[in-house]
Amino acid sequence: MRSAFRRMDLFTKVCSTWLAIIAILAVVGPFLPLPDPREADFAAPGVKPFSPGHLLGTDSNGYDLLSNVVNGTRVSLMISLVSVLVGGLIGSSIGIISAYVRGRFDGIVSTLFNIILSIPNLVLGLSLVAVLATSPDPSIPVSSNRRIFVIMLSLTFVIIPILGRIARGATLAWVNREFVVAARSMGMRDKDIIFKHIVPNVLPAIYSVGFLAIGVVIVAEGSLSLLGVGVVDGVSWGAMIARVAGEFTYLPHSMYVPVTVLALSVIACNQVGDHLRSRLDLREGKI
Repeated sequence: MRSAFRRMDLFTKVCSTWLAIIAILAVVGPFLPLPDPREADFAAPGVKPFSPGHLLGTDSNGYDLLSNVVNGTRVSLMISLVSVLVGGLIGSSIGIISAYVRGRFDGIVSTLFNIILSIPNLVLGLSLVAVLATSPDPSIPVSSNRRIFVIMLSLTFVIIPILGRIARGATLAWVNREFVVAARSMGMRDKDIIFKHIVPNVLPAIYSVGFLAIGVVIVAEGSLSLLGVGVVDGVSWGAMIARVAGEFTYLPHSMYVPVTVLALSVIACNQVGDHLRSRLDLREGKI
C-alpha cells in the first residue's frame, strides 16, 4: 500500500489523502467536539467563516456548517458506497456470466443493460422515489430512513448496468486468453475458471470504474435533493445544498461550503479512478 502511494503523482496523492480524510470523518464524526448539526444557534445566524464557535460559519437558521458537513459525510458516503458496492456486485456478476456463457443469455442481458442506460439517471431516480418514498397523505411526512433506503435502491439500479457492461467487456477480453482455453481443455469446471482466472483479471477494471461511479452517485444524490426528492433535513451534502439554495445571494458561504466539499470529493474520486485505469492499462500492456 505504501509503495503504491509513492508511485502516485502529486495530484493523485492529494486526492487520495482527501478521500482518506473524508472516510475518517465519516467514522469519527459523531465523536468530535462539534455542535449538534440539528441544533440551531439562534444567537449566531448567518455568521461568516472563522467566527467564534463556528469555524465555517452558520446558515441563516443558525446551523453550524462544519458540523453539518461532517454529519453529511457519513450519509453521503453511506449512500454512495452501498449503492456502488451492491450495484457493482450484482452488475459485475451478471456481466461476467453473460460474457462467459454468450449466446441468447448474453443478448438478453446486453439489451436490458442498454435499455436501462438509455433512461436518464435523474428520471429513473425521480420515478422510484416518487413511487416508493412518497406518502399518500401529504400531511404525513416520509421518514428519513425510508427516503435514504429508496435513494440507495434507485442509485443501485443505476449502477448495475454501468459496472455490468464494464465487467462484460473486460471478461470478453480475457475469456479467450491462452490460460483460460488451456484450463477449459483440461476439464476445469466453468465455475472454477470464472473464479480463478476471469474474476481476478476483471476486478481491476471494476475497481477503477467503481471510483468514478462513487463520484457519479454523490452528484446524483445531490441532484435529487435539489429537486426536492432526496434526503431531507440537511443530513447529507446534497440536502445541505438544497436547504441553503435560497441563501446564495446574501449568505454565499453557506452554499460554498457544502458545494466545495462535494466537488472536491467528486474530483478526488475521478482522479483516483483515472489513476487506477492508467495502472490497469500498463498491466494489460505487459500481459
